[in-house]
Amino acid sequence: MKVLLINGSPNQTGCTYTALHEVETTLQANGIETELLYLGKKPIAGCIACGACMKTGHCFRDDLVQEIQKRLDEFDAIVIGSPVYYSAPTGQLVSFLNRLFFATENRMAGKLGASVVSCRRGGASATFEQLNQYFTIANMPIVASQYWNSVHGFTPDDVRKDKEGLQTMRILGQNMAWLLKRIESGRKNGVRKPEYEPRMRTHFIQDKYE
Repeated sequence: MKVLLINGSPNQTGCTYTALHEVETTLQANGIETELLYLGKKPIAGCIACGACMKTGHCFRDDLVQEIQKRLDEFDAIVIGSPVYYSAPTGQLVSFLNRLFFATENRMAGKLGASVVSCRRGGASATFEQLNQYFTIANMPIVASQYWNSVHGFTPDDVRKDKEGLQTMRILGQNMAWLLKRIESGRKNGVRKPEYEPRMRTHFIQDKYE
């Protein structure tokens, strides 16, 4: 069992990393393999609605998004972390997720998902809700904690003083590890994930989305 943790902050070891690291160490302590992906500081191109991925199953751009698309089957769960930028995730992370999920949404089904947000003061709930939308449209069960998954602080040292926030991260890691083990136990006993119907794409004007 393996979890991919995505650091959507331009700061590699900043506040978002501090929160994700708390989740990661808890997962590892519970026997779950992890990989922490840092998106870096370079721009990530957004989706241009060319439709290529609907034919090939992957984005035409040969970059980090496509690299993760190719490796997606390695991961049983995904944790997405972002700082708050104007009550939203970072633009770089949104570009990454838009392309990743649109090209691979059928392969996301059944994986566990969770989002983690870091803010100085406000905007955490709006950012948290936006990140969770990726999971709810892709048949991904969301793992909860005992509070909304956010930490507060302007520096990593501030975050390390947020005792409630860090506890929320640890509980999230524990719950995710527990659910992964339950799913694995079920798989070994013949319980498989649902076989989903072909996705219908319609809009309000005509019956078929083209």
